[in-house]
Amino acid sequence: MPTVALIDYGSGNLRSAEKALARAAGTLRDGPEVVVTDSPDAIARADLIVLPGVGAFAACMDALDERPGLVEAMTEAVWVRGRPFLGVCVGMQLLASWGLEFGSRAGLGWIAGEVRRLEPGDGAMKVPHVGWNDVSARHHPLFAGASTSQMYFTHSYVFHPADPDVILATSDYGGDITAAVVQANVAGVQFHPEKSQGAGLALIARFLEWRP
Repeated sequence: MPTVALIDYGSGNLRSAEKALARAAGTLRDGPEVVVTDSPDAIARADLIVLPGVGAFAACMDALDERPGLVEAMTEAVWVRGRPFLGVCVGMQLLASWGLEFGSRAGLGWIAGEVRRLEPGDGAMKVPHVGWNDVSARHHPLFAGASTSQMYFTHSYVFHPADPDVILATSDYGGDITAAVVQANVAGVQFHPEKSQGAGLALIARFLEWRP
């Protein structure tokens, strides 16, 4: 049976993510087994990788680095074996070269760019951005073609990719913000699909079937 590794590095609501992944997998023929793990061996062997994240960029990146072999195992699975990868919320932000939350901190550097504080063009809009918002995506299997759907957000920082072509979806919050990115077999979403009801579960299911 294929496996999806949900990476446990002490950040993120793993229980909600695990339940959502298992529920989406249950809708699929030969859906993968969900494995919550920080084992480098299990991660390196996994068929799909999901990296959650809640909190500050630097703290999450430090937590990854503090677990021996974890980043190396992710790199082997994703870049050597070509396994599909999904980063969620701060898990997406960690794909960047740099995060500028509470100082400058290097990220994974898998997608060039930096994570900066959200600054809505409308001064009446609050930071953090919390709640439901429309997500408009270009044509891609993760979004079932070009589509618009409502997803649940909670964040104060935004990923600004160096190459705008990697932006898969945007949301309007006093101006366009990056809602999803994709480059080859690596994808990330700023919103929480596990909290986004039917639309979020559908996206998770499409990720589990994604074979870039």
